[in-house]
Amino acid sequence: MIGGITNHLWQSTIFAFAVALVATAFRRNRAEVRYWLWLSASLKFLVPFSLLISLGIHLWDALPAETIATHIAAPSVSQAMVEITQPFPETFGNVSAAPHTTSWIPVAILSLWTFGFFCVALMRGRSWFCIRAVMRATTPINITATIPVRASATLLEPGVVGFLRPVLLLPEGILKQLTPPQLEAILAHEQCHILRRDNLTSAFHMIVEAIFWFHPLVWWIGARLVEERERACDEAVLKLGSEPQIYAEGILNVCKSYLESPLPCVSGVTGSDLKKRIRVILSERVAGDLNFRKKVALAVALIAALAAPILVGVIAAPTIRAQSQPDFKFDVVSIKLSKRETRGGMTMGIGDTPDGLVATNVPLLS
Repeated sequence: MIGGITNHLWQSTIFAFAVALVATAFRRNRAEVRYWLWLSASLKFLVPFSLLISLGIHLWDALPAETIATHIAAPSVSQAMVEITQPFPETFGNVSAAPHTTSWIPVAILSLWTFGFFCVALMRGRSWFCIRAVMRATTPINITATIPVRASATLLEPGVVGFLRPVLLLPEGILKQLTPPQLEAILAHEQCHILRRDNLTSAFHMIVEAIFWFHPLVWWIGARLVEERERACDEAVLKLGSEPQIYAEGILNVCKSYLESPLPCVSGVTGSDLKKRIRVILSERVAGDLNFRKKVALAVALIAALAAPILVGVIAAPTIRAQSQPDFKFDVVSIKLSKRETRGGMTMGIGDTPDGLVATNVPLLS
């Protein structure tokens, strides 16, 4: 159990660092590309490579085993694959001269994880109930939009609430705080969040944060997700034709008058590094689309990330199957000659006993 979890954590960590390198290589391209890269790093924590390796093992079982074992999966290669993908054996945590002194360690680890999980879940749940309470006190607003728009008496910033049936929540008095062009740009920003399903993907990462709360990379990935999703919406708003100066002033006016949403899955307009966002918006730099070479490189990386664990399962299957076979050993073997007077009247038989195997009236084969 501990060995399997450790293997999953180090594989997810390596995958996250690889995503960071790829995201750096795509830093001059659209933020949407980097957002999906970081989201893949987040979802990797929910999908162990062992599942894909298991798929490869089942694929090996379905193919001609002799051909694969002879031409592809040499024993040395198979053993190397197992050692690379599973460097921490299941029994590594049990190595001790005094087993009774370490029996409390798994219980302590589980208790600590449970405490952290419930703390994170409690914080998220409390924020969500606050948002729901705000929603119950809202009133409809007659504004042209593709989704329902409601006004809130609180000081929460404009934001999209909900996953399947999103609602745009606007603070009361925002029409007086923003000019019509600024309001139009802010509404376009929220519309981008809706089209991108940012609330839903943020909820998935919140699950990752609750389960793997002890891993610092999980929280770092969450910050990158918020940063890139806001930049992606900024790029989309500017691409629709909004003036950078007007759009930046609208964001600043919202920040002056309203509070940021307490939940990442409530997509607002003031998230991420505000100073950096304003500087990028006012620079009017247009992020470049992916060229053919980068599209091919990204596709190859995606295919490799999915296919490599399956290939490992196929190659390592003979070794894994051999290791899973029971290895029976007997301390004592006793062979006795059957009595002549009973040899003809007794039937042959082989049966298990609590401490061994008994074969009666069975001839020895050379």
